[in-house]
Amino acid sequence: MQCFAFRKFLPMFDRVLVERLAAETMSKGGIMLPEKAQGKVLQATVVAVGPGSTNQKGYLTPMSVKIGEKVLLPEYGGTKVHLEDKEYFLFRDADILGKYVE
Repeated sequence: MQCFAFRKFLPMFDRVLVERLAAETMSKGGIMLPEKAQGKVLQATVVAVGPGSTNQKGYLTPMSVKIGEKVLLPEYGGTKVHLEDKEYFLFRDADILGKYVE
């Protein structure tokens, strides 16, 4: 369960690697927003997932998200990871707040 761009990186256990969506640089009225006013983007796309965690009996608990899904992240948390000159974040599967259904 790995994206073709990340053949060298596979999250372990119940970890999810996400790429945050770009912040809006213009307001609805067409005004350019400075970087401080843009706010933190809480939406991301899943780019890689681990195999899942094991419960007390040793059975594998499957992941709740898949590669390519758009998810909602908590405002704080995650581990910043730099891969291929891009910035990604690593979260636990349980920390993902929700996913967008199309």
